[in-house]
Amino acid sequence: MNALPWTILFSFAGAILALDAGTRSAALARRVGLVATLAGLAAALLAATRFTPGPGMQTILDLPWIPQLGARCHLAADGISLTLVLLTGIAATAGVLFSWNIEERTGEFFALYLTLIGGVYGVFLSADAFLLFVFYEIAIVPKYFLIAIWGSTNREYGAMKLVLYSFAGSALVLGGMLWVFAAAGGKSFALADLAAAAARFPKNDQLAMFGLLFLGFAVLAGLFPFHTWAPTGHVAAPTAASMLLAGVVMKLGAYGCLRVAMPLFPEALAWWQPAIAWLAIAGILYAGLVALVQDDFKFVIGYSSVSHMGFVLLGLAAATPQAVGGAVLQMFSHGVIAGLLFAVAGRIVYDRTHTRRLEALQAMPLHRLLPFGAVVFVLAGMASMGMPGFSGFPAELAILIGTWKASPIWALFAAAGILVAAAFTLRVVQISFFGRTTAAADSAPGDGLPFAPVTWPEKAGAVLLLASTLLIGLRPDLLLDWINPALQSPLMQAALKGGQP
Repeated sequence: MNALPWTILFSFAGAILALDAGTRSAALARRVGLVATLAGLAAALLAATRFTPGPGMQTILDLPWIPQLGARCHLAADGISLTLVLLTGIAATAGVLFSWNIEERTGEFFALYLTLIGGVYGVFLSADAFLLFVFYEIAIVPKYFLIAIWGSTNREYGAMKLVLYSFAGSALVLGGMLWVFAAAGGKSFALADLAAAAARFPKNDQLAMFGLLFLGFAVLAGLFPFHTWAPTGHVAAPTAASMLLAGVVMKLGAYGCLRVAMPLFPEALAWWQPAIAWLAIAGILYAGLVALVQDDFKFVIGYSSVSHMGFVLLGLAAATPQAVGGAVLQMFSHGVIAGLLFAVAGRIVYDRTHTRRLEALQAMPLHRLLPFGAVVFVLAGMASMGMPGFSGFPAELAILIGTWKASPIWALFAAAGILVAAAFTLRVVQISFFGRTTAAADSAPGDGLPFAPVTWPEKAGAVLLLASTLLIGLRPDLLLDWINPALQSPLMQAALKGGQP
């Protein structure tokens, strides 16, 4: 466990080194980025091999920071945070591999990229609410520049919309945290101390505080109807930024809901529960139906991300051990699958065809011109649909079973979202890669569209993400054996009991 703080240090140190390396050569900056992310992933894997699952967070660093505010540099981890730290290492490494073509201001790109990664690691390891919020903000700022400078379609608009929504949610979170801190006596930001004090607050105050915190975090998780920043941001972002937005940044919001809002105010969760559940279901169905009619390759995946994150929020709302465990597993699963889908759509397809319109892609025999991309996207699409053998299957199954125990009607409506996901996934696979089905089209010698071959970094990144979803699909117990004991902690148990009738 002592290796986990190095994930943060490697990322921030790598950002400084990448910025300096970029003044010398783009290739050196890329290598620095890859080494930094690989070092973070190695630290996460080392910690995983030495991790003993159990209830409660295990402290790995606790130092004074701002005594006047009662804020400490308190880093800790349990099975939930370790799962998401491992996801971050995998997604970050794959993102660098799929950014091997960045030539413009390469040092600055990887410096911002690694700063974002360092902030994400910090959020997942923070046991102090103020420290968590600081890392949360650190992760938000680089997103604007990554999209506005290196993005594509409507990049300024997409970057601004994403950041405005993010800061609006952050404002709610900050207001809720300060309110809780002041009402608790203003002595400590430790999550355990705040939870103990919050139990004595008047009921109406608890309801309002929970609403501020949960809604503020849920905006970044893509909660309907505050989800519109996500598809726009995904489409405008460069490939690596799209992978991170879907892969780990949206998970920050869901993690904040689970780690902060729910344990602090378990009784308020019961009052808010129906509203959260129905909004999550609305997101699953609405985003899935919108994805079904999109003509932009990345918009389809962007809306699919919102739909799949709806399952995470539904699992949290159901607040049964199985549903919440499935929600954490779905965070990991969606992180690797969405990252892979965006990698194929943005790097392998768009950077070669220079179009994302499905109608235009339909006229190209991409299954022959880009066979590696076709195979990977088909496998990623199967994983996204929740096919057995991939990580999405045990995650969504656990959420639906756990949700059924809380409310069968919620589970039935959410299950319809799986059918919608199958429809839009099969549609985009057919049109984008297998659109030309006539004999004349199949016999065409490439129609004058020779594409650059898929590079080794792209292949390595795809294999890393595919291996992750396959491994957890076949052995979900590898993560559930970490996650389930973490749900036995007093804070998590209070949250789960609060959500039950």
